[in-house]
Amino acid sequence: MPAWPGGPCPNCNEVMPPNLVHCQTCRELLNVDLEHDTVEIPAFHPLKELSVCCDAFPTGYYFQCPQCSKELRVHKKYLGKQVRCKFCETPFHLRIDSSKTSPQCFYTNCPHCCEELRVANKYLGTTASCKFCQGHLQLLEKPADPLDR
Repeated sequence: MPAWPGGPCPNCNEVMPPNLVHCQTCRELLNVDLEHDTVEIPAFHPLKELSVCCDAFPTGYYFQCPQCSKELRVHKKYLGKQVRCKFCETPFHLRIDSSKTSPQCFYTNCPHCCEELRVANKYLGTTASCKFCQGHLQLLEKPADPLDR
């Protein structure tokens, strides 16, 4: 199959340089040995814009006192320790895995707008949007330890 030698286009008579496949003016196929393209160009569909998704970890938890059933807001640093209810002064051991003192939900600050969010435990491990700024955040149980590799 010889290449286009150059010369006038058979369709528009415009002079074309050698080794072209299509005329630069009318897009006519210059080499008679070639066939027209049978490949259809797909429609353009823009991709969904990616948004920034920041990690958010529980700052603390909301527990229910086992004695008086009042809600207690407790920072995560007290997990696994003996604490007292600020309403009835009943001491109890604060554990997440205990059925007696399991947290109802947790609180964290939005990494985008710094507003405090109260989140149900069922959303741990999922991606959500801040109700104040609509920023995307991934609700994780604890930060990844850089020594765990």
